[in-house]
Amino acid sequence: MKRNELYNSLERCPIIASVHNSEFEKALISPVEVLYYMDANLLNIEQHIKMAHEAKKHILIHIDLAEGIGKDKAGVQYLSSVGADGIISTRTNLIKFAKEFGLVTVQRFFAIDFQGIDSISSTLVNGEPDFMEIMPGVVGKVIKHFANGDIPLITGGLIECKAEVMSALEQGAFAVSTGKEKLWYI
Repeated sequence: MKRNELYNSLERCPIIASVHNSEFEKALISPVEVLYYMDANLLNIEQHIKMAHEAKKHILIHIDLAEGIGKDKAGVQYLSSVGADGIISTRTNLIKFAKEFGLVTVQRFFAIDFQGIDSISSTLVNGEPDFMEIMPGVVGKVIKHFANGDIPLITGGLIECKAEVMSALEQGAFAVSTGKEKLWYI
């Protein structure tokens, strides 16, 4: 059910606040409904999840960047046990573990060349994430390539202005993640 709730939130507000500790509280008062927590750590994760939920926000933890939390099945289980709504990861094994624990999954890919784009398709078959995120989010050609697939496409990275957000959405992206606070209000 979490996937459907997140999907509905992104339909209402297709901007995701990609935040670090210094911007966390600002994101809580913004109109966005979904947060990517980029620098979670074992000491603050429970409190930040609680704060996000109290603010009626979904919170996904970038497990690859989390400090003190294992990049393994136990680490994913821990995030599930403290109430995280989901994870973001480039690692297919962590996506599979997260699905076992009922977490929403966003698998992140970096589209840097055609070989990389080809490998994305085969990786999606193995991990079956709930969402995929392709970076950087200003690459309309890549967005168009994946926008009509079965997995909703989130773009992010290098997004600096409203025109780039609108362009990504027009190219077929389902949502856009950004760390630029001014874009959380468009």
